[in-house]
Amino acid sequence: MLDSVHLYIEKHHLLEKDKSVLVGLSGGADSVALLAILSRLGYPCIALHCNFHLRGDESNRDEQFAQSFAKKEKIPFYSAHFDTYAFAKAHHLSIEMAARQLRYDWFEQMRIRLGAQAIAVAHHQDDSIETFFINLIRGSGIRGLTGIRPKNGFIVRPLLDVSHEKIVAWLEKESIPYIIDSTNLSDEYTRNFIRLQVLPLLETRFPSVRKTLSRTATHLSEVESIYLSAIEEAKTSLWKDGYRLSIPQLQRYSAPKTVIFELLRPYGFSRSMASSVYDALEGESGKEFYSPSYRLIKDREELLLYKREEICPDICYSWEKGQESGQLPINLCQQIVMNDTHFQLNPSKAYAYFDYDLLDTHLSLRRWRKSDWFIPFGMKGRKKLSDYFSDHKYTIKQKEEAWVLCSGENIIWLVGERSDNRYRISKETKRIFIVKKND
Repeated sequence: MLDSVHLYIEKHHLLEKDKSVLVGLSGGADSVALLAILSRLGYPCIALHCNFHLRGDESNRDEQFAQSFAKKEKIPFYSAHFDTYAFAKAHHLSIEMAARQLRYDWFEQMRIRLGAQAIAVAHHQDDSIETFFINLIRGSGIRGLTGIRPKNGFIVRPLLDVSHEKIVAWLEKESIPYIIDSTNLSDEYTRNFIRLQVLPLLETRFPSVRKTLSRTATHLSEVESIYLSAIEEAKTSLWKDGYRLSIPQLQRYSAPKTVIFELLRPYGFSRSMASSVYDALEGESGKEFYSPSYRLIKDREELLLYKREEICPDICYSWEKGQESGQLPINLCQQIVMNDTHFQLNPSKAYAYFDYDLLDTHLSLRRWRKSDWFIPFGMKGRKKLSDYFSDHKYTIKQKEEAWVLCSGENIIWLVGERSDNRYRISKETKRIFIVKKND
């Protein structure tokens, strides 16, 4: 057993001998074996026990046993108490998920506090098979069918190559005590149902089913590596400027629906939302999709991804001409100069020039509105901003983020784009009002 676990640790580069490792110790057979094996292999261990107060006196019995066992093994011991029911209710979680989150959050806090190299947990080969089944039933993608990974961040699982049966046999051979969690004998939970009912039933017809499933999960893990490599290539190829995705290019992939899910998944989009995005690819522009933190917009032949932000179209920032504007949502610099031979125009769209004396006494900055119009510089007729945006192929996001600078009720500048012809400077202009938009 010791040699087998040691080889597995070395193969997957899970632990180093000269650094401490935290070990989750519930008191059950698997965690007791993990702590005993790592200690005997020479790894400096620290035992951590969680008391979730879910089983009354039995929870306290488990803590006392874990503490006593760690003391006997001369291993440092820490425990934490949790009101799991209250946490589950407050965070709208199942008891099982609440306990899991509390456990791993505390483990990570202790890892940082004690400077440990890793957190070792006692998942074994049977756990990986059970996880395979659970994810298969849930309709998981390829990631869920690869079983449990040996390492995930700072979490390591040295016993994944060993069955529960072998673990118990080793404990009995070494005369190492452990306790039995009564909930493990109930098939009320899905994992226990698979462990106690499904797998034993399958073994009556297929005796080697556990080995077969474990081998299948290993094969799928290799397939997953190829799959993820292809997805990374698709990400590099499809995302432009970090937020634009070409629809025609996406549709050239053999499985575009899967590709779009994998590309959107890191931004909080579920598989069902990604499916809705795929169904909308042939539809009209303007369709929007939301994850908790991001917004995706279908705009012509592109998908545009943006951080979700509150846009307040009715807010208006006003100030007196010739005075400081105060705090503005965008960085505008104002300057008044005389129109003389020293004056030179900067052709950049970041600059706008106006005849100061033609301006109203009140200036304001606001978002554009659907009824807005102006006379673009160099033109004579009025132009609705909505038409201007269409003519210049503004994206939906660009339209939403457009600001207008106004003199009284009139727009004098579509900021960073074009000024109004009515306020242009001429030979008769005496004072020039210069506004610059800084990025």
